[in-house]
Amino acid sequence: MFDVVIKNGTVIDGTGKARFQADLGVEGNRITAVEDIGKAEAKTTLDATDKIVCPGFVDPHSHAELAMFREDHHTLLEPLIRQGITTFVGGNCGMSLAPLQEKNLAAIGTYINIFSRIDIERDLPWRTSGEFFNTLETRGLAMNMAPLAPHGLLRMNETGRQMRYATEDEIENMARALEQCLEEGAIGLSTGLQYVPGSQSDSRELHRLGQVLKKYDGIFTSHLRSYSNTLPQAMDEVIEVADKSGIRAQISHIFWVPDMGWIGPLARGAVRVMAKLSKWWTPPIPLHKPIQERIEQMLDAQKRGVNVSMDIMPTTSGFTHIFAFFPPWSVEGTSEEVLARLQDPDMRKKIRHGIEHGKTEWPHVEGDSWSLNLFKIMGWECAHIMAVGSEKNKKYEGRQLVEIAAEQGKHPFDAACDLILEENGHVLVFESMAEPDDHFTERSMFAGLKHPDVMISTDAILMGEGHPSKLFYGCYPIFLGRFVRDMKLINLEQAIRKCTSLPAEHFRLKGRGKIEKNAYADIVVFDPNTLHSNACFTKPNQFPQGIEHVFINGNHVVNQGTYCPNPRPGRILKRNTS
Repeated sequence: MFDVVIKNGTVIDGTGKARFQADLGVEGNRITAVEDIGKAEAKTTLDATDKIVCPGFVDPHSHAELAMFREDHHTLLEPLIRQGITTFVGGNCGMSLAPLQEKNLAAIGTYINIFSRIDIERDLPWRTSGEFFNTLETRGLAMNMAPLAPHGLLRMNETGRQMRYATEDEIENMARALEQCLEEGAIGLSTGLQYVPGSQSDSRELHRLGQVLKKYDGIFTSHLRSYSNTLPQAMDEVIEVADKSGIRAQISHIFWVPDMGWIGPLARGAVRVMAKLSKWWTPPIPLHKPIQERIEQMLDAQKRGVNVSMDIMPTTSGFTHIFAFFPPWSVEGTSEEVLARLQDPDMRKKIRHGIEHGKTEWPHVEGDSWSLNLFKIMGWECAHIMAVGSEKNKKYEGRQLVEIAAEQGKHPFDAACDLILEENGHVLVFESMAEPDDHFTERSMFAGLKHPDVMISTDAILMGEGHPSKLFYGCYPIFLGRFVRDMKLINLEQAIRKCTSLPAEHFRLKGRGKIEKNAYADIVVFDPNTLHSNACFTKPNQFPQGIEHVFINGNHVVNQGTYCPNPRPGRILKRNTS
């Protein structure tokens, strides 16, 4: 007798093969039949006539682990599960919640707190990755998580908030700490090479850590050192680590933002005009080419035997903490020291000068050469406030920085600094070249959205506050509904492979990402005709339509569009476990 039978569905199995008609039988946490099973008895039988039955979506780039320790995380992460995500890879961009080593614990605490407002002494009772994983498993998980070891925490334990290369001894200590994380179950290492402290690393450090990953068959993931004019060099850096170490690599959330130099203000103005026109007419400018060239760079590496892949988000609006837009030297030291600089008029002038006159030169380590100088590259107009902590400033969430500055009679830089001071450093921002998710600049993503070997990701960070990205509620419905069904960028079988077996295989998540006998019962049933997301930049908090059923490890967590969070069915997908 089956626990669940899904009858009469159209199965898209996640491999890219043509769809077929079949029933699914589930026993416990496994799929035990993919065939015509007639009138077999089951505790629960669902009719999936005219519906697509596919594997649960595997998100290769998420920060959902930042909510996992909370008792209410099943509510916080509901938007991910309601859109069909059953598994995510967490600990990306070099940041996570473990390990928390004692040597520079205060610096690590500030690093985590600035992004998430988590207090490590109050909220995080563990110190090692193994203790973190055990705590989550004991409390229960709403969905599956495959954890990465965070390079930022490993590095900060050795160097603190100092802006410098690591010594040989410090690199060896990082290597030992990484080995412990992998022994305890991490599937690889994530790096945030565009952020402090990862931005201060060099090839010695990365290659040494790559040697450790080789020993454990771990993956090397990277928020690249640059997504602007030096994007080719940034990709080469990661490809070289993978090649020399003989390991797998993942290029995170590929995108491209050009530094247009002295013509930047004029060019950005033209882009914003065309973005407004795109509501009625889209100029036929080949914006897809830069990403297409980077995909070809990846494919060339694969032909040489390098196991490298990439993911992309179906949005033109990125998001991060506002300090990423500041020169790295200006955020060195304790949070008190950083905030004191912003209170000093002379230091403000120096920081603003670094932003307005800095040159984004490879390798983006010294002075004002950092590549996340988005106020210069994209203009002050690029920033919208994503999240603040105080009730006083909640009114600014979702609003453009330049509008706030105009109301206050200030330059946008001073408005940003004053907001940071009022919020004690806790300000997250969106960035976009023109209007968020306009139909003109979104064409820059098309090459990645349509290529069968580029995964789809959310970059989700759901902490129960602020103005979320529309992707947190509708990434996969937007991709499968708008870009696949409506715009026909790629067929549905290949599109689902991009969201399921492609990431599951590359990240070595055994038994995930496919509909086949003995696979884990992570299953989504959706209506291909009604699949849709109304989530948009101005109104992101909207659940999708058309996702009718979601199963995680055989547990029915979405039933006819209704979320059923208990029991918590997720698992930690540790290295070399199934």
